[in-house]
Amino acid sequence: MRFVVHEHQATHHHFDFRLEMDGVAKSWAVPKKIPTLRGEKRLAVQVEDHSIDYMSFEGHIPEGRYGAGEVSIWDQGDYQMEERTPRGMKFVLRGQRLDGRYVLIPFPKAGDNAWLMIKE
Repeated sequence: MRFVVHEHQATHHHFDFRLEMDGVAKSWAVPKKIPTLRGEKRLAVQVEDHSIDYMSFEGHIPEGRYGAGEVSIWDQGDYQMEERTPRGMKFVLRGQRLDGRYVLIPFPKAGDNAWLMIKE
């Protein structure tokens, strides 16, 4: 399975982390840079699923449209899901910048769609 990280220069600069699963690109907006060092944690807000085709998108989204701004691929590669339960996901990323085991766990203190992304 594939993953992609889009760097998104929208109203607020952020990163969009996407995992290909269940026939869609499950997506999380990460307001700060994706964690790259062991033990780093970042807030990741789950957003609407995107089509698989969107994983290869780079370009400009025009003003007035959802996500208006510049989108570029920051990293991409393959991943292997190790565990997926209602309590979270554990997976290994093999990308150009990201490499290693990550965890996504729900973080309800920050809102209904809030998760923590942790580099193990």
